[in-house]
Amino acid sequence: MNDKIRVLVMDDEDLIRDLAREMLTLMGYEVALASTGEEAIDLYRQAGEQGRPYDLVIMDLNVPGSLGGKDAILRLRKMNSDPKAVVSSGYSNDPVMSNCRAYGFDAVIPKPYKMQELKEVITKVLRGVETCIQGT
Repeated sequence: MNDKIRVLVMDDEDLIRDLAREMLTLMGYEVALASTGEEAIDLYRQAGEQGRPYDLVIMDLNVPGSLGGKDAILRLRKMNSDPKAVVSSGYSNDPVMSNCRAYGFDAVIPKPYKMQELKEVITKVLRGVETCIQGT
């Protein structure tokens, strides 16, 4: 039985997805990637149906022309009352980034992020530590 922590990363930028996969894999996590909110929702649903739900989702806030993290997390919360979720964006002035809990997220990680920052955020979220304030 595979007991690795499973992380789903949704970002519309190939480079960000690839870097996130590389960092998360080096940290020992099992990683799945999605380029849109719709794709992330489908992967999340399938994983739950297979009895292998994701332990954490990291979602890009804005996905031009598609469903971004802000709307996708609302749909995920309807499917599962408590997905662990991190919002990621380069737009630090967005209200979701300064008050992520009000929008359904557990933590914030501004882009571009470094491996150590990512590891700290994931550790805190999985432990249930409040991390919705940027830079913590």
